[in-house]
Amino acid sequence: MDLILASGSPRRRELLSLYTSDFSVCVSDFDESAVTAPTPARLVEELARGKCLAVSAQHPGAVVIGCDTVVDVNGEVFGKPHSPADAKRMLRALSGATHEVHTGVCISDGERTESFVDTCRVKFFPIPEAEIDRYAATEEPYDKAGAYAIQGRAALWLDAIEGDYYTIMGLPVSRTIRLLQQF
Repeated sequence: MDLILASGSPRRRELLSLYTSDFSVCVSDFDESAVTAPTPARLVEELARGKCLAVSAQHPGAVVIGCDTVVDVNGEVFGKPHSPADAKRMLRALSGATHEVHTGVCISDGERTESFVDTCRVKFFPIPEAEIDRYAATEEPYDKAGAYAIQGRAALWLDAIEGDYYTIMGLPVSRTIRLLQQF
């Protein structure tokens, strides 16, 4: 099987490698800005589908995996922060609160396309303002949705997770592999 991961994420490459090292990476040029949806979960599924199908169209016969992850705070999507002020705003909203992380996965072989969304609930302890300031001054929050990734410094604030840890990391491995095995 010619397997392609339609993502440049090093975390997703690492997670897919738990199943197989026999895949290539082709980052999608899909225009995410044109996608709208009634809920963050539906949005992430549409984004994953768009990325997957864009790469699938360029690689006939290949099996393509497209993914996207968003942080959902009371229905508001927290993407990658644009500035330190934006990162601080996001971290203040996450502090002491529960939010959801949705990862959409789409797999297509050019003829058949299947997708799903996996959701994980994440609760943070209250984050001291000085810690928010220190974190926002580093490079870490700016390549991650919601200004954090629990594999980094944000692990210090993690109170509880309900769901698949790998959903937060950007690829719910077991559900993805089960779907992939159907292709």
